[in-house]
Amino acid sequence: MSENEFIDDNHSTIQHLKKIPALECFSEQDLETFLRFSEVKTYTENETIIEEGNQDDRIFYLISGKAKIVKNGKELIILRRTGDVFGEIGVITGVTRSANVYAIGPTTCLIIRTSQIDNLDEKNRLTFKYVLYRGFAEVLANRLKITTQELVDANSELSKRI
Repeated sequence: MSENEFIDDNHSTIQHLKKIPALECFSEQDLETFLRFSEVKTYTENETIIEEGNQDDRIFYLISGKAKIVKNGKELIILRRTGDVFGEIGVITGVTRSANVYAIGPTTCLIIRTSQIDNLDEKNRLTFKYVLYRGFAEVLANRLKITTQELVDANSELSKRI
């Protein structure tokens, strides 16, 4: 689905957002509020989504397509599941982007400017922040688990060689 189709069909956009695990607990009315400070964008093949070294307040949720994360010219991971999130570390830490992210084929993302959440009324602001940061915690915990297992495997392989 193209960017224009997402923008023209708010109902369809909300149905796509409901497929994102971090957002599935929200009502359609909440998601309409959410869309007011979000953007849905479709990237083309090899288009840069995030550029290493930049600093901003955006996080990205994959709606469709694939995105590859590249650090120092090395592909780290390919994101392919609806709801995969990226760009959260820069938002949490306030530091510059630590990797590049590129679209693999047509890739549609929900882009959230976290600074815009502060413009919501108190109830919505707290709810959206809670859900976003809980989602971040889950993503980071999963990545830590994977990294820990990779470290254990690498140490095991090294000990076999010694």
